[in-house]
Amino acid sequence: MTTDFGATRAMFDLPAGVIYLDGNSLGPLPRTAPAAMERVLRAEWGAQLITAWNRAGWMDQPRRLGDRIGRLIGAAEGSVTVGDTLSIKVWQALAAALALRPDRRVILSDSGNFPSDLYMADGLARLMARGHALRVVPPEDVAQAIDASVAVVMLTEVDYRTGRLHDMADLTARAHAAGALTVWDLAHSAGALPVDLAGAGADFAAGCTYKYLNGGPGAPGFLYVRPDHAGAEAALQGWLGHAAPFAFEPGYRPAPGVARMRVGTPPVLQMAVLEAALDVWEGVDMADLRARSIALSEAFRARLARDCPRLALASPADPARRGSQLSFRHPQGYAVMQALIATGVIGDFRAPDLLRFGFTPLYLSMDEVERAADILARLIRDGSWDRAEFHRRAAVT
Repeated sequence: MTTDFGATRAMFDLPAGVIYLDGNSLGPLPRTAPAAMERVLRAEWGAQLITAWNRAGWMDQPRRLGDRIGRLIGAAEGSVTVGDTLSIKVWQALAAALALRPDRRVILSDSGNFPSDLYMADGLARLMARGHALRVVPPEDVAQAIDASVAVVMLTEVDYRTGRLHDMADLTARAHAAGALTVWDLAHSAGALPVDLAGAGADFAAGCTYKYLNGGPGAPGFLYVRPDHAGAEAALQGWLGHAAPFAFEPGYRPAPGVARMRVGTPPVLQMAVLEAALDVWEGVDMADLRARSIALSEAFRARLARDCPRLALASPADPARRGSQLSFRHPQGYAVMQALIATGVIGDFRAPDLLRFGFTPLYLSMDEVERAADILARLIRDGSWDRAEFHRRAAVT
């Protein structure tokens, strides 16, 4: 192993006494992020005003950050752009893919997909009003459901609830054999495990940067377009996707390549934080990350299997078949999670009954994982989770 995870942990500002097992939902603060934000606020926006768009390189942020993310997901240089939100990027990718298959009408997805992706697909199909339909099947039935009617296979590689992992290379190959294209959501993949978009032949992919990439709340999404699809239709024709934005032409001329998938003005302040967060990844070997992730999650799973066998595992038992998270079922999962958070162990809850935990080797130690499992097992055994305050629902779970 070549990656120094002790050194990467030191690059985060983690609260004392907290064991953080929710980086699959929101990554923690990189230590250099406040200074990066201050630099943009004072030295760039404050001192340079509007000239910073050129002098400070703000306008180039979507491409520059896209290439840095691309190195973590197996994407060729110039094939990833950053901006807007993940849902918008999924919509753009799906619209572009459907335009490349004009004679087909089925969008195939699975019941483990993130609901927002399904909402986007359903809304786009209705907006197009050309007979498109969203077909949703159980995750295990996706391969058999790919047939000649399918235009696009739209999947989240790692199930947000259980961590179940799709085989991207296999399903992409099956889609191509049937004449379909693929759109992959990497929300729980990017920064969590090795991803090889180019090697798998994926057509389009989108992801967020506030989870494993630690870009902060509201950090922008990203979009990958396979280089040979670079001429794909840009359905959201935003001014920054124009070939010459400051020509202010009345008609739209798409920019070359993935740049046409830019829509609105880059969120400069948020991108400054994301750039600082991506510095943490310099020198990180993704194979090392995956091996460490499996070691951490397996230690947690084994400890709970031994000390709390009544807690039902909802994730695949085989670590090769899941991402970097584990979920467990409990009929009062929300209250159990609130009680656990009150002890300083932070995970999260997903309806209807899932306790969800993320394993993030950049800053999580084996000792913390084992202590967290011990605390959870004790809460379950002694019933201390069953107090009124732990049952009161907050807006975010």
